[in-house]
Amino acid sequence: MSEIQIPGFNLFEDAVEYWVDSTQRSILFWDVIRKRGNTYLEHLHNNQPPVLIFDYEVLIDGRTLKKPVNYSLSRILPREGQVTDQKKRPIVVIDPRAGHGPGIGGTKEDSEIGLALKDSHPVYFIFFYTDPIPGQTLSDVKNAEIHFLEEIRKRHPNAEEPSVIGNCQAGWATAMLGADRPDITGPLVLAGSPLSYWAGVDGSNPMRYRGGLCGGVWLSSFFSDLGKGTFDGANLVLNMELLNPANTFWTKQYNLYTKIDSEEERYLNFEKWWGGFFCMTSEEIHFIVDSLFVGNKLEQGAMKMEDDREIDLKNLKDPVVVFASQGDNITPPQQALNWIVKVYGSVEEIKRQQQVLVYMVHKKIGHLGIFVASSVAKKEHKEIIGSMDLIDYLEPGLYEMVIEPGDNKMVMAENRVKFEERSIDDIMVLDDGMEDELDFEPVAFLSEFNDGMYQAFFSPLVRLATTEFTAEFLRQLHPLRIQRYPISDLNPMIFPVAAMAEMVRKYRKPASPDNIFIALEKHFSKGIEDCLNLYRDVRDLSQESIFKKLYGNPIVKQFFNKNLSEEAQVEINHQKEVKQTQFILEDEDAWLNRMTEGGFPEGVIRIMLAIANADRIIDKAEFIVSENIIRSHPILKKMKPANFKKIVKEQSRILQTDQELAIDTLVNLLKTPEERSEAFTIAEKVAMADNVLADEEQALLETIKQTLGI
Repeated sequence: MSEIQIPGFNLFEDAVEYWVDSTQRSILFWDVIRKRGNTYLEHLHNNQPPVLIFDYEVLIDGRTLKKPVNYSLSRILPREGQVTDQKKRPIVVIDPRAGHGPGIGGTKEDSEIGLALKDSHPVYFIFFYTDPIPGQTLSDVKNAEIHFLEEIRKRHPNAEEPSVIGNCQAGWATAMLGADRPDITGPLVLAGSPLSYWAGVDGSNPMRYRGGLCGGVWLSSFFSDLGKGTFDGANLVLNMELLNPANTFWTKQYNLYTKIDSEEERYLNFEKWWGGFFCMTSEEIHFIVDSLFVGNKLEQGAMKMEDDREIDLKNLKDPVVVFASQGDNITPPQQALNWIVKVYGSVEEIKRQQQVLVYMVHKKIGHLGIFVASSVAKKEHKEIIGSMDLIDYLEPGLYEMVIEPGDNKMVMAENRVKFEERSIDDIMVLDDGMEDELDFEPVAFLSEFNDGMYQAFFSPLVRLATTEFTAEFLRQLHPLRIQRYPISDLNPMIFPVAAMAEMVRKYRKPASPDNIFIALEKHFSKGIEDCLNLYRDVRDLSQESIFKKLYGNPIVKQFFNKNLSEEAQVEINHQKEVKQTQFILEDEDAWLNRMTEGGFPEGVIRIMLAIANADRIIDKAEFIVSENIIRSHPILKKMKPANFKKIVKEQSRILQTDQELAIDTLVNLLKTPEERSEAFTIAEKVAMADNVLADEEQALLETIKQTLGI
């Protein structure tokens, strides 16, 4: 006879089971929070070193330089059994200094640092200390980083220039560094890095409105004065936390609570970094907010450092890789990419500047995942690092990096990497137009006005009332710090939690997943999350509406605008167009006149480039085959990398100027039947690199064959 189920009794069993489980989870939850407080205190006691999982040695301590800064250069030590190829391009990783400490780019084996080590690159890490040197500026930091890169180049004389990976805030700092000293860097990788601060989509990117609603840079000056010349990075972290209140106040904690048996280590490791608060000088934060976040001067070519050096992104000479994500609510794709539109205007201008720009937009990964290298972004980081040499030899232009599952039996690659040519319109389709950026122009003017008033009338009083004691007292009272002190071993009342947690782990009894109260708990949690998300959406839409009504007002734009008159602006634009037209004509004439210059190396490289780009897609397999040909060829293998790269850039521009004429003049470079036959054989190998002969490649091969008379 089957067992009879009594609904009420089953409900009682579920209730008892859930009560035991929830009580145990609560005790374990508070024990993890206690450990979070202890970890914070221990990290402070150790002066908050980088949270790297890799061993490293400090090579240059920036605090000992002639102009000291709180930055240092370190070398990442390979794991046991790992081999570093000293002839490979060094990889330099710089983490963001935006309230948090360094090391998040190396907290996992499959991080940027870990993947670079696996690929046998020498890896370096530029990190910073908790407290800045009084009076240090971003110019001082930039100059120190230049010194670091020069030291790396000395250590690797037989390798190409180091590739620099800049994460988030470090990305725009890296771009400024590359624009100031393009001679010491290789390809630059900007991961989740904002360079276009006014850009965004209506209703989706509320963070860009905060500066205007707060009145501009004066608030940063005020907080710096309260800190006795030091700006507390915890304020920046709090700003990011408030961006997503559901995650901050509920979801993050509930995720730990519901997965308490498996989530502890990951949670504590992340909180160690997230809860490490680093400071800036008043000079640094003022420059960042005034010139970048509010002033948006970097993409406008109006950036001027404190040492009077002008920074123009058009001075970038090395390839730039931009990695963004549509799931990033801190640096949306528009802020990561629109500078390309503003700085260059067209793909033709990118080519004339002999620049290579590559971008990749992930569909869903969040901001931190872009440079933490989580499982969903592992392949992107792996292929970016593994494609550095290829990117350095791409023809000038704008490309999207596309990664597909590997199906190339010849190369045996896990992924198939392609670089597909793109236009400015492909970037603009990610935006809803740039007209909304006009509302930010009066913000920049009003910000300078407010800050001037504050500096003249209020700052002296605040600084007079501030002492080192009050500054430190206010820092320690910050809500992000004070929440960690009471729930730690500093508080003797927390001691029983550790003892109870140890006992709970011995007798842990999780509830069954189909327990009805577990389902009710999840529904309750979802309700809280939805309420907080609703609050966030209403808040963000309200702030956006207030911002547009205030700064989009024609009267405000009329009075708070330092732009030139319409007539003067039209005349300046006309002069720019005249200069641009003249430059285009001179550029075309220069490359047309060089069509017949060179010999066998120039001719072969021209053919290889033409074939590789015949279908407007550069496949990594084609690069690998080309690289093997060059390394084994008796003439080409003797060329120095710098000379070879120079020829590639020159032949790329010759092909882009007039490909038909460039092919017709190959007979002037390949002078003997033997050279022509050998060059055509090489062309066939490149065309078949991916085991697929596209129609465009077939047609071009026929044209080259007829031109060379083979």
